Amino acid sequence: MPIYSSDSDDARPSSAPPKKLFGREKPLHAILGGGKAAEVVLWRNKNLSAAILIGATVLWSLFEVGEYNFVTLLCHVSIIMMLVLFVWSMGAGFVDWSPPDPRAITIPESIFRWLFAEMNRILLKFYHVSSGKDLRTFLMAITFLWILSGIGNYFSSINLLYIGFLGLMSVPALYERYQSDVDYLARKGNKDMKKLYKKIDTNFLNKIPRGPVKDKKKY
Repeated sequence: MPIYSSDSDDARPSSAPPKKLFGREKPLHAILGGGKAAEVVLWRNKNLSAAILIGATVLWSLFEVGEYNFVTLLCHVSIIMMLVLFVWSMGAGFVDWSPPDPRAITIPESIFRWLFAEMNRILLKFYHVSSGKDLRTFLMAITFLWILSGIGNYFSSINLLYIGFLGLMSVPALYERYQSDVDYLARKGNKDMKKLYKKIDTNFLNKIPRGPVKDKKKY
């Protein structure tokens, strides 16, 4: 249930739509790409999202808790799959089983096309930001990467990736569910910060003595 306030500063005309977080205009699903990845992140397909989250948690547990090496894990998984297929194939001749279908263990080409399309979209976005066409976004990206590089000194790569994955799988879905409350609190916080800055500017900053401003000579 959205949070409302009776303060006069929060009142707004009924004809003016409320501002979204970060001034966004598109739905969150469209901002995230509007494809299968957005549906997974926003938990539109709960079974698939839950399966991906459980799989990522299992991998994190094996690498971080079980201290598995990637090559060792890959070999053990391959051995288990080969044993399962061997028993399945050999048992089909003795029991009324249907032999394994090779198409069941192959990856559809559509997944690779979608994956490459997403990678190309990210690379184009990276190029657009790096080209300097949007200076604000460029500076924000540089700052974010610099902060992330500092945080990476205190976490292992596996832990950092897993924490980022958990944030990706939880924050957008929670925001989409409670976006009216979050947008309202963000607007109220922005107004409170402006009021605080105005009060500090009036009571302190404007009282700091300043020397006379000399007019620059024009040539």
